[in-house]
Amino acid sequence: MNWTEQAAGRVLIIKLGGDIDLQYSPKLRQLLQSKISTKVPLLLLDFADVRYIDSSGLATLVEYYKNSRAFSGRLAVAALSERVHSIFDLVRLSEIFGVYATVPEAEAALLAKP
Repeated sequence: MNWTEQAAGRVLIIKLGGDIDLQYSPKLRQLLQSKISTKVPLLLLDFADVRYIDSSGLATLVEYYKNSRAFSGRLAVAALSERVHSIFDLVRLSEIFGVYATVPEAEAALLAKP
């Protein structure tokens, strides 16, 4: 797993790549915990280059979502491949946080909500 970060106004965009599985989800957890400690209010995860995510990766996302609620942080994910989107659908994560087709759509949704 690899990532890059880009601040786009009030939204922090993290572009993830590779597989997010048991081997790499601890890196994602560490990355997201650093965003919790700095209380990033609007976080957008760009999944365009993510090939696969397993239950440990999904649990890491849910953990971030839960912990960010303490400071009213919001999370959105965007640009999921068909394979990754089917995994999100299977566990119904789109009911917990926003899942969007494109990064601009996700960014607009994060900025639009109060």
